[in-house]
Amino acid sequence: MSTFKIHTLGCGSAKPTLRHQPSSTVVDHRDTLYMVDCGEGAQLAFQKHRLRFSRLRHVFLTHLHGDHVLGLPGLVSTLGLGGTGGKLAVHTFADGKKMLQKILYYFAGDLPFEVEFNIIEPEEAVILETPSLTVRTVPLRHRVPTVGFIFEEKEKPRHIRRDMIDFHQVPTSQIRFIKDGADFIRPDGRVIPNDMLTTPPTPSLSYAHISDTAYMPELAGKIGPVDLLFHETTYTEQHLAEAAPRGHSTARQAAMVARDAGAKALLTGHYSSRYKDDTVFLKEAQQIFPNVILNKEGLTTSLD
Repeated sequence: MSTFKIHTLGCGSAKPTLRHQPSSTVVDHRDTLYMVDCGEGAQLAFQKHRLRFSRLRHVFLTHLHGDHVLGLPGLVSTLGLGGTGGKLAVHTFADGKKMLQKILYYFAGDLPFEVEFNIIEPEEAVILETPSLTVRTVPLRHRVPTVGFIFEEKEKPRHIRRDMIDFHQVPTSQIRFIKDGADFIRPDGRVIPNDMLTTPPTPSLSYAHISDTAYMPELAGKIGPVDLLFHETTYTEQHLAEAAPRGHSTARQAAMVARDAGAKALLTGHYSSRYKDDTVFLKEAQQIFPNVILNKEGLTTSLD
């Protein structure tokens, strides 16, 4: 069973259509849910995915355009009606905090949980660290301050070789240290190397979410190798002249970032409403980078 999944709630751009909803994605890591952007209709799509509101703990806003934010007041209100307790952390810019606090005061003023705002900046920085996961930002190039989010698993513990643990009579109290890489020193002083007692850990996984941005060749180095890269593909090369002025990328440009970053797979999205056939994004990106996943609402993509 996968422990690291990406749920696509909406992969359209600013104008909703009958085919696509505004931007929203949920990162499911070991049953803790992290939402990236919250366009209109996100809470309905959340329920269609059979996700549990009680497991949603963080919302990350890439920028403050309506198609990425306007679903959040309704979502928070619904969380309140459901009696969800605890705390919801919203990671956004200072202007986002100011705006959302006013909206929530009027429409969700009596909540049974705390909405905590973590102020972010358009810079490279680690903004969240849990025992198993790190989330960092990278600045993007859009019409307003915008960041991408990179979710990276921390190094996992090594796997115990039970036969060798039993053979060398390793006490239970030492297992945790050995999983973390320590050698075992026997009572007679003999050192048992860690690689005799363990096998290498399961590889750590990573996901990069690159929202609205003009093409940035330098972005690949800031992302680094990831298992899955979502990079907006608002346009095809047919409309290249419109992409940069509007702060967006083509499918070909997204594929170049995926190739240069060393990503294992590219997930498309943020499609302009002018396109009636999404396969044009797939075909264009595959000319540069072969492992492309054509995004759509309802898609769940497993990293492991």
